[in-house]
Amino acid sequence: MNYLIAGLGNIGDEYTNTRHNIGFKITEALAEEAGASFILERLAFHASYKWKGKNIHLIKPTTYMNESGKSIRYWMNELNIPVERMIVVLDDLAIPFGQIRLRSKGSDGGHNGLTSVQQNLNTTIYPRLRFGIGNEFRKGSQVNYVLGEWNAEEKKILAERIKESAEAIKSIISIGLERSMNIYNTQK
Repeated sequence: MNYLIAGLGNIGDEYTNTRHNIGFKITEALAEEAGASFILERLAFHASYKWKGKNIHLIKPTTYMNESGKSIRYWMNELNIPVERMIVVLDDLAIPFGQIRLRSKGSDGGHNGLTSVQQNLNTTIYPRLRFGIGNEFRKGSQVNYVLGEWNAEEKKILAERIKESAEAIKSIISIGLERSMNIYNTQK
């Protein structure tokens, strides 16, 4: 059984440690734990490995955030993965820093990456892990905030929160989205 984990982010060194790239960081943590390496392929950096008898495919789209859906659609088709076995991993301004929310459906919430995913998949019903980046910015400086790097306080606990996010993804694959939501959406 194949699964696709799509971390949203922007390629380029200038974006590596930004809040908007947390999706990349979480997929990188999964790859590192499994001993898998990302290779540049069509529309994405791709890594794959076996876990609990399942084929796990990780992608970091090279299309930039606002066109992520093209890459995800391509890889779903290429690997013959249905939408219910695809998980999008992204940042979310509406959630306090470090908290995660698992969802089975919903709007794009103003997130351009999700807008692209929903346009390309023609649905709002697909699993996602939303990682809270908080909203500690002045009016009119949202872009600078999401494209900014983590502050010192955030950096202190970021690795721990990334690890928990990776565990939540493994939980979805292992016991399903609904049961995983009951576990991870109640944690603070």
